[in-house]
Amino acid sequence: MKNKNLLFTLFASFFIVFTASAQMPETDSGKIKKILPPVQKFYVATALDGPIFSSATIQENSGSTVKNKTGTIRFSDVINYGFTFNFNIGRHLGIYTGIDVKNIGFIEKDASANTVKRRTYNLGVPVGIKIGNMVTAKPYLLLGGGVDAPFNYREKTFVIRDQKTKFSEWFSSRTPATMPYVFAGASVYRGVTVKAQYYPGNFLNPEFTASNGTKPYAGYEVHLILLSLGFPVQISKHHDIVKQQVTGLNIM
Repeated sequence: MKNKNLLFTLFASFFIVFTASAQMPETDSGKIKKILPPVQKFYVATALDGPIFSSATIQENSGSTVKNKTGTIRFSDVINYGFTFNFNIGRHLGIYTGIDVKNIGFIEKDASANTVKRRTYNLGVPVGIKIGNMVTAKPYLLLGGGVDAPFNYREKTFVIRDQKTKFSEWFSSRTPATMPYVFAGASVYRGVTVKAQYYPGNFLNPEFTASNGTKPYAGYEVHLILLSLGFPVQISKHHDIVKQQVTGLNIM
């Protein structure tokens, strides 16, 4: 009889505990709630182009021969600056646009073995999407494109190390009036971005005619390739945030 009473008591205790646990909140049933950090819906930040490494694919068509080569790597960190206007649609998707100034160009060896450096200062407008974690300083991918408008052209020719010729022109017709581009990149560490950018149009204007009647860029086809590092810094105050979400974590 005592055994039956003991068995009944154990069964009743088990039933009470099981029923109580089934009615407990989710946080007490093997899961904990984690509040995710807020995501800013809209903010202004500095541009995604800081130091820029550039090169180019170069084709010279003289009519009788065609030469293909790659430009020497060029580095620029002045002046590359601007602002981005960011809008996060959700926790894992955002869009942005902006305005920036970039120093871009290429270096080549001409037919006389001289080193020629050509560059433009461009005013640009990017448009892109961000896919990943929209929390500040978290990783995400960048995809998009944009258009640049060159406003200053400079060309330097080095015959030997201590001898060079150079000139600079504002709003020059030596280049196209606009330079569209596409890009892809990522935020990799504490908000630092790495971005590759390609210009499908010709950097030079083959139809440009100099004052002496010659066309110095006839037969040239130059496509710029850029690799840039960005250090975007948020500069606006944030009030509007995406609603904080709660997720369950299973405890094993």
